[in-house]
Amino acid sequence: MIELAHEIRGDALILQPKKRIDSSTAKSFEEQANALVDAGPKKVVIDFSGVDYISSAGLRVVLTTAKRVKAAGGALTLSGVTANVKEVFDVSGFASIFGLHDSIDQAIASLNG
Repeated sequence: MIELAHEIRGDALILQPKKRIDSSTAKSFEEQANALVDAGPKKVVIDFSGVDYISSAGLRVVLTTAKRVKAAGGALTLSGVTANVKEVFDVSGFASIFGLHDSIDQAIASLNG
């Protein structure tokens, strides 16, 4: 099970997973994220500042979460991506799909822009 903190700032839902999003934690992340997305604001920031590893299973969950948000009329972006995780996002092309922001505030501003 993954540790997933969250908060609501204005009209944005901030998801803050911790440590690793891999094959052993991806399902837990997906279930928790889906429940929060379904219940909360449709502008979503996933803050990766506490994540030091993401696998292909983790990338899939980020993608399915984004699709769920978009289907609900919202948008999703990423913030605080650490160096190891950024490399995975760059290689996979996810960086250009979602946008990477240095801070949560910058990410929220991009969703409101």
